[in-house]
Amino acid sequence: MSLFETSLRRAAVQVVRTLRDAGHVAYFAGGCVRDALLGHPPQDYDVATDALPDKVISLFKRARFVGEAFGVVLVNMLGDLMTEDERKAEPDTPRTRQNRRIHQIEVATFRTEWGYEDGRRPTNVEFTDAEHDARRRDFTVNGLFEDPLTEDGEARIIDYVGGRADLHAHVLRAIGDAETRFGEDYLRMLRAVRFASRLKFRLDSATSAAIRRRADKLSQIRRERIGQEVEAMRTEPAPLRTIRVMQRHTLEGGALEKTSATPMLRTVAGLSRLTRTETVAFPAMLAGWMIDRHLAAGDLPDADAIARFVADSSPIVTRWRNALCLPNNHRDALRHTLSLLPEAMHWPSLSKAKRKRLLANRCWPHAWQVLRAMGFSAKVSDVINTLQKESATLFDEGVAPEPLVNGDDLIRLGVKPGRGFGRLLDAIYDEQLEGRIRTRQQAEALAKSRAVPK
Repeated sequence: MSLFETSLRRAAVQVVRTLRDAGHVAYFAGGCVRDALLGHPPQDYDVATDALPDKVISLFKRARFVGEAFGVVLVNMLGDLMTEDERKAEPDTPRTRQNRRIHQIEVATFRTEWGYEDGRRPTNVEFTDAEHDARRRDFTVNGLFEDPLTEDGEARIIDYVGGRADLHAHVLRAIGDAETRFGEDYLRMLRAVRFASRLKFRLDSATSAAIRRRADKLSQIRRERIGQEVEAMRTEPAPLRTIRVMQRHTLEGGALEKTSATPMLRTVAGLSRLTRTETVAFPAMLAGWMIDRHLAAGDLPDADAIARFVADSSPIVTRWRNALCLPNNHRDALRHTLSLLPEAMHWPSLSKAKRKRLLANRCWPHAWQVLRAMGFSAKVSDVINTLQKESATLFDEGVAPEPLVNGDDLIRLGVKPGRGFGRLLDAIYDEQLEGRIRTRQQAEALAKSRAVPK
């Protein structure tokens, strides 16, 4: 029996059982097998089968094609939130019927592929058997199958590609000829880096050499796919390790549409340490990587160096946005995160109102992560310590209270809308943030005293 007996696994087992009962071969495939063998609870389950896609659709009520040409069907299975023992104790009650959720299981027909003309997708697909399906996959540790329905209840691993030995040896190896595997799909080079870094595996020498030889081909991949892989790397436990492996294989140049470089990655190292206790936002990770690549080499960040970098960062942000096909919200968050850093470095000279506005900015949590990651610089570290002590009191007071007056209130008081209208609202709000006015009456009196009448 699996160590990870979960509602999701039970749903996946039921998919395999349904296919088997219909006379087909069906196994768990790929990442779920790899992760379970490494002692990690699988986050999803994929099933591979000899059943053709139309047959899979006919066997499951809640199923739809998500890649018909590749024989991929998404099956929605009702799962239980309760344990197996709880289900046996209460097999059919309102509680058991209520405690259910939908699990999505991807079911793919065994296939082989050829004719990769664009370095990404095959032009020919043929349905086949399990062994040929395993051999068309990317890395040996991803080419394993598991039979979860054995007579003795112990999962049986089916290994056609030597994946189990590589798991034990902590090696990431391309299946078959590495040059061929990466020539089929250049994106596999980034996936190799991501898997090796996440699993803490070393890259097989032939696999590593093939990546170096083909690194320049990464520029032929659609930019949105590169961006998705880079964002996925940010969620890995050690972003620093991932980016270092990219640098060693000159992949970051193709990813960022820039000449490869080998900066010290001090800020990325700081952000990587933060991932042990908190989730580092993607814009924060991009900002840290950008700082390491483009802040003048050898400079220890201080207020002036950071201000100069941010002032010149707009074209860099635009280039990275295009290179990684960043959505607008990520691009804007990156830009705003960088813009807050010079202001944060001048924290001791900021008024109370400006401090509160800084802390209330929606991108401040990102900027705070980047700032702490730059704590290797004594001048940044001093600011961090001061800011940490003094911001607590401001947060207790409230850094973004509801304004005492708004634009409609000013118009009602006879203030003429115009270029100074917003400045007046800001000035009144600043007085509120400073604590010099505390009531609506005080805010209205201040508005009248500073307003230009209609």
